[in-house]
This record gives sequence, structure tokens and C-alpha cells, in this order.
Amino acid sequence: MGRGRKLRRTLARGGAGAAQRLNQALGGWAGVRVTPMFGRWGYFVGEMLFACFPLREKERDLWVRLSAADQARALGDARIRPHRRFARRGWVELDIEGPDDIGRALSWLKRAHTTATRGALVNDDGEA
Repeated sequence: MGRGRKLRRTLARGGAGAAQRLNQALGGWAGVRVTPMFGRWGYFVGEMLFACFPLREKERDLWVRLSAADQARALGDARIRPHRRFARRGWVELDIEGPDDIGRALSWLKRAHTTATRGALVNDDGEA
């Protein structure tokens, strides 16, 4: 029981370290819901997941879902790699090691948010 205590406190505070900074930034964006899920913070627009970041401070891999064009552009950066399982669905991974990485990550997150917002406005038939 003692092992989960620190994690529960971190969840109550909205994260720690880089996760807290990302949660604060993204939580202020229109329509974004930040919620813990399966060991990661999930960033949603409506029901669409557009990014996630680990709950634990030791882990640093941010996952971002981009449009095909943005994914190709992102993969031109040596610091960004295709997601190990979901690359075909537009997901990329980048590591957040310091404050400089957060600024770079936020620019890709803005693109992912825009794509997710457009997707959330389109129904299952592809109509607005």
C-alpha cells in the first residue's frame, strides 16, 4: 500500500516535473481534458486522444498523434521517432529531458490538438 501513496499525491497535484508543466499548459487549451489513464496522462479533445505522457517522473517519452503530413515533417527531426506500435496511425514519440524540450513539444502538441479538434467536429459519416 505504501508504494502507491506518492503516485496518488502526484495525481492529486496534477503531476510533477515536466508532466505538471505540460498538464498546466494543455489544460488551458480549448476543449482539452487531461486525465490519468494506464500509467500515463491522457490529453483528449472530446473522446479523441491526441497525446499522452508518463505519470512517473523517471519516464520521459511523450506520445503525440499527428496528421500524416505533420508526422512526416516531425520525423525529419532526429529527436523525434515513430511510435513503436502505433506509427501507422500517426503517432510519434519524443523525449522531454529539460525545459527546452517542453517548448518544442508544445509546438507539436498544438498541431495534434488542431488535428484532434477537427476530428472531433466530424461525425462517423465524415460530415460536419
